[in-house]
Amino acid sequence: MTTHAVRRTALAASAAALVLLVTACGGSSDDGKKDDGNAKADPTASAAPAAKPLTADELEKAALTQADLKSGKVTDKIAADEDATKDKVTSDDAACLPLAHAQSGVAQGDPAATVKRSWTREPEKPSGDLSPEEMLLASMAVDQAFVTLSSYEGGAEQPLKDLAEAAGKCSGGFTTTVLGEELKVEKVAVTEAPEGGDEGLAFTLTVAAEEDVKMPQKVVVVRKGATLASFTAVNFASAATGEDFAFPAELVDAQLPKLG
Repeated sequence: MTTHAVRRTALAASAAALVLLVTACGGSSDDGKKDDGNAKADPTASAAPAAKPLTADELEKAALTQADLKSGKVTDKIAADEDATKDKVTSDDAACLPLAHAQSGVAQGDPAATVKRSWTREPEKPSGDLSPEEMLLASMAVDQAFVTLSSYEGGAEQPLKDLAEAAGKCSGGFTTTVLGEELKVEKVAVTEAPEGGDEGLAFTLTVAAEEDVKMPQKVVVVRKGATLASFTAVNFASAATGEDFAFPAELVDAQLPKLG
């Protein structure tokens, strides 16, 4: 994400929390990883010939199901006002468009086939001696993500390379419009990509939310053969405070083995 509906929900939660959290941190926290802003695909990526792209039916079979995960809810029923399509995402800088697509759950480039899943995980019920403000934030800590699988004729190396170049060129931020709503990304910080694929990218976007709050958003894209698996996640409590959150790595761990 951020898609229109997810951002709308997160910012509504943010506004509610900020009324009560008068001492809440107003800026985004450093995610702890320093980088020169230049995203790079794994230099050990395979140089083998491009694999045969998966068909739409094969992608559907490979997509995450409820049985694949121990927590959260998976669905393939995504409301129209949440499901951004390529024609509904623009950027003020064409060089940043691959990033705008990634953060909105839109497949990179021109895929032969694509499928999408939405995942939501409610927080555990708060316990212990917590203040009302802490109870509120704990109850708001909902994780939400899109998982987009896309396959490519001729291989998925180039779409991933284009995304890496965009992350480097647009590290200082860009403005995107998703489903008619303008969104300002202030920073793109490259982080460590997960293992399990042929090559991958990971980065944290710092998004201007409300007032002085900078909302973090996580994006991970992994190539396996001629398929890209893209994961984009937000946490509603982080949208309220600007503090960092942990990317739900279990999505990657469950998805990549299903791609062969």
